[in-house]
Amino acid sequence: MSATATTASRWAFPALLLGNLALSFGPLLVRLADVAPVASAFWRMALGFPAVLLLALLTGIRRAPAASAWRWGALAGLFFAADLALWHLGIVRTSLANASLVSNAASFLLPLWGIVVLHQRPTRLAQGAIALAFVGTALLMGGSAEVSARHLVGDLLCFAAAILYTAYILVVDRLRGTLPPFPILALATGFGALALLPVAPFLSGGSFWPGDWTPLLLLALGSQVIGQGLIVFSVGHLPPLVVGLAFLTQPAISAAIGYARFGEVPGPWQAAGAALVAVALVLVRLPERRRMPPAARA
Repeated sequence: MSATATTASRWAFPALLLGNLALSFGPLLVRLADVAPVASAFWRMALGFPAVLLLALLTGIRRAPAASAWRWGALAGLFFAADLALWHLGIVRTSLANASLVSNAASFLLPLWGIVVLHQRPTRLAQGAIALAFVGTALLMGGSAEVSARHLVGDLLCFAAAILYTAYILVVDRLRGTLPPFPILALATGFGALALLPVAPFLSGGSFWPGDWTPLLLLALGSQVIGQGLIVFSVGHLPPLVVGLAFLTQPAISAAIGYARFGEVPGPWQAAGAALVAVALVLVRLPERRRMPPAARA
């Protein structure tokens, strides 16, 4: 392994956590935006595309991607656009806690893909980490998440979004062997914005153009540029299990946002759930770190 690849692998896990931190503010910004949910999904991609494209040019891309990369990029953009549209619709139809929890079903769908399709056998330690993540998530959201008939439609939309986001991550992983991270994200963002452009105005009910651009600009910068950029960078250096479990940090961060923004104080069971999720993330990293040379572990 080259020095550059070793350095990238060393930073992959911190980048994954930082990306999830940036993405955790997305649901709040969708609620604060004065446009319809699908419109906010479009503006997130459209406003974020110039910055992502600039980063793609600055990170060393010197020639146009191959035809196959354009096809995979278009597929990633289609999955990403459908994911954001359904998730934003779900955010305004269910509780903020449910939107964060249910949409993070990708945390368990990615490891399931690794086990069933890639025939990866999780160690006992990894199995324990998954169990802790399940219990921790239940404790974390059990005191605040409402699961009721009036929220069922929103919950189902968020779960469908999680399936589409899992498909997006898998396509991105397919592209990682041919393009650097930011060119991949530029393709997905550009094609995603194009996919939403014909439908967003018609699904917005007159709420397509914003009166206040601040929430949408923050959504584009925080979620699309920083959050997704770091996720795309890290996914090529980490196994599906680690990527999936890291998504579970978003409900924990959402609880902190609820406390800071709305004065919602997490109860003892929710604090215990956050601690179990943190322990699960540590445990799932142990087998990988033991296989690393001492210099890379440091």
